[in-house]
Amino acid sequence: QVQLVESGGGLVQAGGSLRLSCAASGIIRSIARMGWYRQAPGKQRELVAGITTGGTTNYADSVKGRFTFSRDNAKYTVYLQMNSLKPEDTAVYYCNVVGLSSAGAFNTWGQGTQVTVSS
Repeated sequence: QVQLVESGGGLVQAGGSLRLSCAASGIIRSIARMGWYRQAPGKQRELVAGITTGGTTNYADSVKGRFTFSRDNAKYTVYLQMNSLKPEDTAVYYCNVVGLSSAGAFNTWGQGTQVTVSS
């Protein structure tokens, strides 16, 4: 069974930075897609940044130029570097990994980490 553990959220002032991490554990044979999503109160969950098997990284328009997605394949860990944070970035951030494990296909979500940006 694949599990994801997130860390790095917190409270920061507008203009500040945070880095989120998401480590996957389990017997993973391949990964099709990895991404970071967020959900603000009263809003739907949205994709913030993600990467597909082909290596293409996509960003939400609202975070382009401020957030950077990266990964460490050897550690099955993904990161989200968030710079120039704005109050509207406040949300619970979730990582998501889709792939194939020893038990079959999986689509796993992290537990979520709160990011709060004060003005």
